[in-house]
Amino acid sequence: MRPRLDRPGLLFAIVGLAGLALPLVQFKPNRIVPGEGLTLPAALPWGWPLLLTLAAVLVAGCLRWPSVLRLGAAAAGLLTVLLALGAAATHLTPPDDTLARVAPAAGFWLMALAFALMLADALARMNPALWLRWLILAGAVASMGVLLASGALDGVSVMREYAARQDIFLREARAHLTLAFGSLTLALLVGLPLGVALYQARRLRGPVLSVLNILQTIPSLALFGVMIPIFGWIAANVPGAAQAGVAGIGLFPALVALFLYSLLPVVSNTLTGLTGVNPATREAAIGLGLTQPQLLVQVLIPLALPVLLAAVRIVLVQNIGLAVIAGLIGGGGFGTFVFQGLNQTAMDLVLLGALPTIALALIAGIALDLLVRSSRRTA
Repeated sequence: MRPRLDRPGLLFAIVGLAGLALPLVQFKPNRIVPGEGLTLPAALPWGWPLLLTLAAVLVAGCLRWPSVLRLGAAAAGLLTVLLALGAAATHLTPPDDTLARVAPAAGFWLMALAFALMLADALARMNPALWLRWLILAGAVASMGVLLASGALDGVSVMREYAARQDIFLREARAHLTLAFGSLTLALLVGLPLGVALYQARRLRGPVLSVLNILQTIPSLALFGVMIPIFGWIAANVPGAAQAGVAGIGLFPALVALFLYSLLPVVSNTLTGLTGVNPATREAAIGLGLTQPQLLVQVLIPLALPVLLAAVRIVLVQNIGLAVIAGLIGGGGFGTFVFQGLNQTAMDLVLLGALPTIALALIAGIALDLLVRSSRRTA
């Protein structure tokens, strides 16, 4: 019987084999000047055996495998690519050379993408139970933490940038989390009551949602820029405003801008969740003698919880990404490194801000998606 080809596996193999043909790393005398691209065999003494092994796994992935075996191969391949990057950085960097940088090149990103896609495809086919999904997420986060703590990637350029700015990085990480979760909290405090009010007052829905839609369509960079003169004037002319933290640049205007962006998803999802409750359920609750507040708290909100959690997921993932723009107006966060790197033409510094932002958004999105699934089972 002829083996059957797996179409997604074929796509992953093409992406991964292209990565194997391209440079794995880029060796640079310092972090600013252009570097020399080195393929896997050129970057490591044992590069050829490793290249052939990875190529064999990718080609074999074109066939129909059991999902568990595909999952294990993908995880092993992704880990191998990461370890190869760290080993290449250690091997290529001269001893006591603090200027040289070994950065991931196109080949690394394509190979990592291929194995990550294979991993996600295997998980989708397995369709594991909810508790197992939580366990896999926790295991993935813990594994990445162990890998970073082990020092295996310390020679990579972005990790060297982190080592030189560890205190600053932790400060900006706190600022980024403050912006993302602070704006989400404000949006929930304002948006949930507003959504409930619109549910009860139909005439207000059109005007309020139109205003929120207009806010949502304003480009993020423009909205952040508009905050500067508005709050600068308030800080200069309103007594006590500056002492309360109001300023034209910094954390405050960035937090307000993210809050404004967050209102529409929270309000619209609250309204959608409440209006989506079966009318028969509402009538039965009223027939049992529940008052309007009791109906709202005990029946409508619990049944609308999956939609409300979906709004939280949308807002949090959105704001983790948009918080990068805050670096342009002195709001801090990982955007500080991104824009510093762009100004200095230092891509390693850009990655120091971009990679944790992407990781944080992925973890938050997956975790909240699992919470939404869990709430749908109990609703």
